[in-house]
Amino acid sequence: MIRRRPQLLWLLLPYVLFVVALPLVNRVPLLVLWLLGATVLTPCAVALARRGDRRP
Repeated sequence: MIRRRPQLLWLLLPYVLFVVALPLVNRVPLLVLWLLGATVLTPCAVALARRGDRRP
């Protein structure tokens, strides 16, 4: 499915930001900024996936 619709890889961005990279951020102020940035980037990633998915 990913071979036919590679734009869906954009949906991995929030997962990577929240789960995979989170243990690397160990200071509390940096953690808050990291989570805020990941929260802001999540709708952007979903919009990019939707934009690519609507093209024929």
